Amino acid sequence: PARAALAGGTDAVSLINTINSITGVNLDSFAPEPTIDGKGSHGGYCGPAVKPIAMNMVAEIARDPETHGLPISGIGGITTWRDAAEFMALGAGNVQVCTAAMTYGFKIVQEMIAGLENWMDEKGHASLDDIVGRATPNVTDWQYLNLNYVAKAHIDQEACIKCGRCHIACEDTSHQAITSMVDGVRHFEVIEAECVGCNLCVNVCPVENCITMEPLAAGVIDQRTGRPVSPIYANWTTHPNNPMAKVAAE
Repeated sequence: PARAALAGGTDAVSLINTINSITGVNLDSFAPEPTIDGKGSHGGYCGPAVKPIAMNMVAEIARDPETHGLPISGIGGITTWRDAAEFMALGAGNVQVCTAAMTYGFKIVQEMIAGLENWMDEKGHASLDDIVGRATPNVTDWQYLNLNYVAKAHIDQEACIKCGRCHIACEDTSHQAITSMVDGVRHFEVIEAECVGCNLCVNVCPVENCITMEPLAAGVIDQRTGRPVSPIYANWTTHPNNPMAKVAAE
């Protein structure tokens, strides 16, 4: 089944194509690069950088009532078996690979097939039908996210390499919720009373799983607000800070 997913299938809407981009400007000739006889033009941006854009568009097609169920062929930065699985989980029935093959050769496709098959066997997925579209119902619009869900960043001190990137990012551009020194020693720890759960520190940390977001259970006091975490689902359409809340609720 993994081979079929990577080889193709029935007619489908294919997305996405490359994105028109200018990747650089020569500051001596003042022309876009690559330059041909003093002039340059846009090219097609592709590869891993476009993967987030492509996955969002696949998910939008898969969950839109008017296009739900339309066969989708996912394209855009697919380099590993995990990339392929993510596209399919969002609704793509098969995926296409170009940039990875151009970079690493056609053998990369065989490696992706083997990795996808191994993962499916490990997880007990008998066929692609078990995974295609599984993540689609969990994609929602931001205004419907549960505002009563509270999570705090947690730094694994054993995994921390003390690079300080989390502190710098939080201190300069977020909520000043991570220490840099404790008792005169270089030490990075989350100040729960200041942490808003923005996830920035997780994104900048170079060590995988060193910083994780830990949810607070219902009833636990949120040190930042001083209020217990509510077990009741509530979103922006009903939030008191939303001036259109009453209209949205109606």
